[in-house]
Amino acid sequence: MLMRTDPFRDFDRITQQLLGTNARPSAMLMDAWRADDRFLVEFDLPGVDPGSVDLDVERNVLTVTAQRPAVDEASEFLAAERPRGVFSRQLVLGDNLDLDRIAATYRDGVLRLVIPVAERAKPRKISISHEDGAADQAITAGGGEKTRETVDAAASGG
Repeated sequence: MLMRTDPFRDFDRITQQLLGTNARPSAMLMDAWRADDRFLVEFDLPGVDPGSVDLDVERNVLTVTAQRPAVDEASEFLAAERPRGVFSRQLVLGDNLDLDRIAATYRDGVLRLVIPVAERAKPRKISISHEDGAADQAITAGGGEKTRETVDAAASGG
């Protein structure tokens, strides 16, 4: 059986999958990075009305939905390269983030989310209490390896 391939058809199919079509818009372009004790995420949403942007958090999944309105269908298009319709993107966030304190701003076509790291996930110092001075001396005294018996003997006073 002879099969023919059309490289232009394959290229068109891949382009539609990556960039979307008017019927199925592409995913929102996104940048994400960590700065100190917070994560920042920015979505490019040019031409989107801020009132159409919706953010939802359910468990650890953040969903961003936005809509770019359609142009009057009666108009004759000379070019239609900008996707229109409803866009949606989901991010699975880790347990180390504080999902109750997410802040969102929309400026110049960019939606910016600031997600703080949860207090329980931040590094912290743990203090060590000392119950007995002799046990402390046996552990910190220099000069050779300490075995379990040496530490136990020092702790019991013997």
